[in-house]
Amino acid sequence: RNLRSSGLSGVLSPRISDLPYLQQLLLDGNNITGGIPQELGNLSSLTTLKLGGNSFNGSIPDSLGRLSKLQILDLSKNLLSGNIPTSLSKLPLLDDINLADNNLSGQIPKQLLQMSLYNYIGNHLNCGQHLIPCEGSSANTGGSNNSALKVVLASIGGAVTLLVIIVLFLLWWQRMRHRPEIYVDVPGQHDHNLEFGQIKRFSWRELQIATNNFSEQNVIGRGGFGKVYKGALKGPHGRKVAVKRLSEVEKPEGEIAFLREVQMISIAVHKNILRLIGFCTTPTERLLVYPYMENLSVASRLRDIKLNEPALDWPTRVRIALGAARGLEYLHEHCNPKIIHRDVKAANVLLDGNFEAVVGDFGLAKMIDKERSTVTTKICGTTGHIAPEYLQTGRSSVKTDIFGYGVMLLEIVTGERAISPDFLEGADDVRLIDQVKLLVQGGRLTEVVDRNLHNAYDFEELEKIIQIALLCTCEEPDRRPAMSEVVKMMEGNVVRAEQWEEWQAAELARSARQVEMRQQQRLVSIREESVNIQEAVQLSGAR
Repeated sequence: RNLRSSGLSGVLSPRISDLPYLQQLLLDGNNITGGIPQELGNLSSLTTLKLGGNSFNGSIPDSLGRLSKLQILDLSKNLLSGNIPTSLSKLPLLDDINLADNNLSGQIPKQLLQMSLYNYIGNHLNCGQHLIPCEGSSANTGGSNNSALKVVLASIGGAVTLLVIIVLFLLWWQRMRHRPEIYVDVPGQHDHNLEFGQIKRFSWRELQIATNNFSEQNVIGRGGFGKVYKGALKGPHGRKVAVKRLSEVEKPEGEIAFLREVQMISIAVHKNILRLIGFCTTPTERLLVYPYMENLSVASRLRDIKLNEPALDWPTRVRIALGAARGLEYLHEHCNPKIIHRDVKAANVLLDGNFEAVVGDFGLAKMIDKERSTVTTKICGTTGHIAPEYLQTGRSSVKTDIFGYGVMLLEIVTGERAISPDFLEGADDVRLIDQVKLLVQGGRLTEVVDRNLHNAYDFEELEKIIQIALLCTCEEPDRRPAMSEVVKMMEGNVVRAEQWEEWQAAELARSARQVEMRQQQRLVSIREESVNIQEAVQLSGAR
């Protein structure tokens, strides 16, 4: 997790140990206080730990000696005191340690003076009786002349290795240059200085093999920025993945989509948010690798029901609606900075093997600054899911996401699309929202329900979910509830009576305005028709 110089404050929670696969924890340059949690020692995959430039106090936890994969440790410029734990000297891969500018005392373990890089200045430490004193010394790049020799030998070895690699590459290229569909990854050149932490970089060849050369038979989805392929990685378990291959990468919007999605997913970590496994870049390709969602999207499960495949039952639909709400609540209220999804719909909520909802497709997402609540961009999204104020102003906000969520709730209940002319026979409006409103206002709530449920649903839950959906799709954004309120309503049994009464009053007023506008348009039409008739009579009279 790269959260360097992000203005973070408070204490580092012991719950950090809930991320067992975390490889990099970069929190340097913030204002975090309190002690360093002992629980950090449970992050068995950690290779880099940088907590420098904060206000951590207390002693260095002995538990850090359990981080067997740790290579880089930076605890400099804090308020740490006490001795350096001897357990650190037993870390087999640790080769870069910086404990400068603290209040540490005692003896530095001899092994910690044999690192390739170390820095202990600004403490009250000593290096042992028979070694040079180290208090107030300069930062060293080695513990002895032997270390300098190691650096020289390593440099020579590196240069020879690089030369061999270049020669082999040129020979390989000479032999292979005439073969079609050969892509060469260029490490570092197209990574845009992103720090991916535990996200893996795949080679083009790995993903080509996994998707059977990106076969059309493996396509499981299409979007505005490319196709998504089902694949299986090579290995003993053949892990299934979904590979999103971005199109138009040479154009600015394709590149922006790639950067945005990687940036979004590196910030958002939640059980109801789609997790990025890895990525691949070549001079002409951008690919993103996700876990394969066995049950595809909510939209496909609602509308593409195959033979012998049961429709989603009512309890599953309710659980999906709640999971999606929790995912959006996390994006809106717990991410720093907040994230606006900008295309919330049933097609972008995926289902894992247990039918748990996972909010995905951040191709249209935008981060918003702490000081701002909206983002102005060109209109993006899907017809029928776009909030009216977004269409009018081009300003998206968390409220536009909430509108999309409300439409998605109606999709889950009815099984219909957001634009569905055949849902209500004889209706003028084709928007699903308007058709549901007509049924609710006419006291025909049961006619809203998806026929595939065969009346197997809870009427009280149905009433509550429809009310939440209509509150979320209120024409006035300020009247829409926050996602945290939606989660509470979904978890509880009822919508607050005053909220529902306010919605009904606002809807009656809106309907009255629409009737008045129609009457005015009708009067204008009648006047225009009368004028046309008079002109026609005059033209046809005696001459």
